[in-house]
Amino acid sequence: MESSTRDSWTTLCADHELDYLASRTPFERGRGLALDESYRLAHLPLVAPDHPRVIAFREGRYYRRGRHERVYSLGMPVADQPLRRSEAYGALEAELKASVLAPKIAWDIVELRRHKLHATICGSLSVGEPPSLDRKQRDALRALGPISAELRGLFSGNVNCGRLYLRVYPEKRDGMNMFRRIQQVLGRRETLLYVVGVYNLVDDLDAAEAAILSDLIARWWDRPILRLQLDALWLLGATDDLVLGPSTVETIPLA
Repeated sequence: MESSTRDSWTTLCADHELDYLASRTPFERGRGLALDESYRLAHLPLVAPDHPRVIAFREGRYYRRGRHERVYSLGMPVADQPLRRSEAYGALEAELKASVLAPKIAWDIVELRRHKLHATICGSLSVGEPPSLDRKQRDALRALGPISAELRGLFSGNVNCGRLYLRVYPEKRDGMNMFRRIQQVLGRRETLLYVVGVYNLVDDLDAAEAAILSDLIARWWDRPILRLQLDALWLLGATDDLVLGPSTVETIPLA
């Protein structure tokens, strides 16, 4: 799906209407950033399989070396070419590559995921088999029409510490967060955090590296990366959280 620029008058949700501020990594002066358990279970086996802190599996969790049964989710696709044409994105990536963080970022994974970038709106719709979206739900999604959104960055959360994201600010139409409207149409839990995972760390950060990342996140917090107009969503089925393995995609129209 190609994304295009939306008229500047479109109203977007603001930070106080979303969960990004409350969900940030709590960086502490003089302390490093340790890859957390969820990251070491779901992500580290895929980006640094020989790392000694990889959690290969855990009883009661369906991950086995980062892989699992096919899980289907509905998400916002981010087309590769518009993102790479963004001057802001280019500047952000150049700053990362020039920083002391560069050796601890899995750049090969960034390249592998270029055409799979997305922000999950409705997660875990079904496991094993695709969910059944009925005609009423599909018609309701189509009736929404194109939805605007803006990517801003950079973001590190308080879960999956080790993954770095771009934040998504969805359109607010008639006072309604349009991503929550999508969740309502599908009868799913309403959420206020939508992120595009782009970069993965391959190791913990020491105190100096963590301070650099914290500063970079603060300086880029309000900087727009890319404005999108979404004409369709992805129904994505994947066997790992980075979508590195086999995947299936159905395009769900919004217009």
